[in-house]
Amino acid sequence: MATPTRPATTGTAKRPRDDTRLALLFILPALIGFLVFLLWPTLRGIYLSFTKFNLLTPSRWTGLDNYVRMVEDPVFWNALGVTVYYVVVNIGIQTVLALIIAVLMQRLTRKTWLRGLVLTPYLVSNVVAALVFLWILDYQLGIGNKVLELLGLDRVAFLADSAWVIPTVALINVWRHVGYTALLIFAGLQTIPPTLYEAGRMDGASELRMFRSITLPLLRPVTAVVLIISVVGSFQVFDTIAIATRGGPVNSSNVLQYYIYEAAFSRFQFGYASAMSVALLIVLMIITFLQYRLTRAGSSDLA
Repeated sequence: MATPTRPATTGTAKRPRDDTRLALLFILPALIGFLVFLLWPTLRGIYLSFTKFNLLTPSRWTGLDNYVRMVEDPVFWNALGVTVYYVVVNIGIQTVLALIIAVLMQRLTRKTWLRGLVLTPYLVSNVVAALVFLWILDYQLGIGNKVLELLGLDRVAFLADSAWVIPTVALINVWRHVGYTALLIFAGLQTIPPTLYEAGRMDGASELRMFRSITLPLLRPVTAVVLIISVVGSFQVFDTIAIATRGGPVNSSNVLQYYIYEAAFSRFQFGYASAMSVALLIVLMIITFLQYRLTRAGSSDLA
């Protein structure tokens, strides 16, 4: 009985298809946008930070003069302090509220329409939100102060009082962004295996105990990324300040982004504004690095 023979193999084995060119073709539009709108303006701004430039005359190299001026500028340090104060208030309230909303959505309901409702304020632009709250919180005609009067409380100059202006701006932006942050955290909650909660209930753990021992530790990588995104975004607050307060009263809401804008487009000191922008970039890089390392955002307790 003849045994079947294997077909002879000729030549080399067929190589897998190389899709590098196709991948580069898809990446090309985004790469062009990155080079034109991000990388080139960043490099140009770094160069201008070492020059004196006002649009009317060619830029003149001045070395570290802009940075020396920045270090000696009390308004710059005040703007940096106001920005840090805003970030602490905004991130603190927003993160806590977003975590509570995300947990409630997971435990009570997972309706799609509810998620859309939570996200609705995020679809409103910063300018529109600032204009609406500027009317609502107006000292004389605002409905917010009318409600305070009905409750027997005194009127509050929310956007014209040094003590109230930053917390008020922070709460306006919390209203707009908390739904988006909550959905990011909600997505992270979906990665936690339900069996862990079932085991916790079998051991007699309360909901609060499971939240502390299961939810928070396993949610750490997602929370870390959310905090990094939120902190970077909060440091760049501009729209609400420009519409509602314009840095007042008496520089009490003059955040760094608005001060940079004023220096560049009101006083045409583009070199000095670029130097402050570079300083802000360095601050954000340091804060992001520290957040990433301290929160161990690159690792998960589920592994």
